[in-house]
Amino acid sequence: MNILVAPNSFKQCLGAVAVGRAIASGVLSAQPGAKVKIIPLADGGDGLLEACAFFMGGALVWEDTCDALARPVRAPWLKAGTTAVIELAQASGLARLKGPEEYDPLRATTAGTGRLVARALESGCRRIVIGLGGSATLDAACGMAAELGFGLADVKGRTIPPGGGGLDRLARIDASGVNKRLKEAGVICLADVRNTLLGPAGAARMFGPQKGASAAQVELLEKNLAHWAEIVGKDLGLDVLNIEGGGAAGGAGAGCAAFLGASPRSGAGWVGHAAGLEEAVRRADLVFTGEGRIDAQTACGKIPAYVGALAKKHGKPAVALGGSVEEGLDLTASGLAACLAINPPGMALEEAFRNAEKNLASAAAQVMMDKNKSSRQKSELGS
Repeated sequence: MNILVAPNSFKQCLGAVAVGRAIASGVLSAQPGAKVKIIPLADGGDGLLEACAFFMGGALVWEDTCDALARPVRAPWLKAGTTAVIELAQASGLARLKGPEEYDPLRATTAGTGRLVARALESGCRRIVIGLGGSATLDAACGMAAELGFGLADVKGRTIPPGGGGLDRLARIDASGVNKRLKEAGVICLADVRNTLLGPAGAARMFGPQKGASAAQVELLEKNLAHWAEIVGKDLGLDVLNIEGGGAAGGAGAGCAAFLGASPRSGAGWVGHAAGLEEAVRRADLVFTGEGRIDAQTACGKIPAYVGALAKKHGKPAVALGGSVEEGLDLTASGLAACLAINPPGMALEEAFRNAEKNLASAAAQVMMDKNKSSRQKSELGS
């Protein structure tokens, strides 16, 4: 039996490779003769470097850069030949901050990510892949743009302050000083959401509260992002309001389109295609996928739904394992025959993290035993 294991990471707990290996160990404990293939996945957020390194090779390069509050940090990016893979969250993410007490959506900047892009270009990379998930920012990638040579000035020609709170001062975007290497490079931006820049589901109103924005700050940021979009249209000639994924990473999706010529695309789709996922699904008899939390949002482009859709396309059964699963959730329309929680109800988060590998293996083993039992019963009925 050919088993495919294609999970996302379990955020703040296990990387996708470790998740895959835990599931594989459970499969083999129940069916030692199975052939198990692991393809770790990512949707453009946390874990993109690990997943890409698994199938692209290359090495991590650590750089001196800054976090979303402009404090010095060291952050990695992946160099694989002339391709660079950069996670925005490694420099400009919420995970870099100590907690909600440090969230500052008006001041948070993507400058640190811009420095990583600049270093990748300096190192000879000519294809830049940027994952947009997990940001602490709402600056429409203006911090990144400034690090790459874009001039962002107010009516008096002064550089605007960093962060989404200063976008209302923007009067002019000057592209004359842009990094020359950037003009020679191809840029791909990966998003894990499809939200556009503005409106109820936009960068400020949908994601601002998660980044610490008060109700008043949300409306200020909405207004500022709208103003930024107007200046982009005037100076760069691009309408960024209706770009799918433009609201990703605090408007960095729209920013990547405006400054880098790279409209965001599905992170799950790009990683899956690059890893040869569809062919692996076609060859499998059973597919496992999963991520830390499986809920109604899973159907909106998350890894389990993406894997489930491919399984459905090729008529393969697919099972999703999650640390927790929303009660009553039915994702059969997404191609998932079952969504199973690996942790008992009420288990403390610390204990769940500590036992994640063991519980993943146990859940996978149980799926295999149930499948084997069902196959035997069908065989007996047939005879």
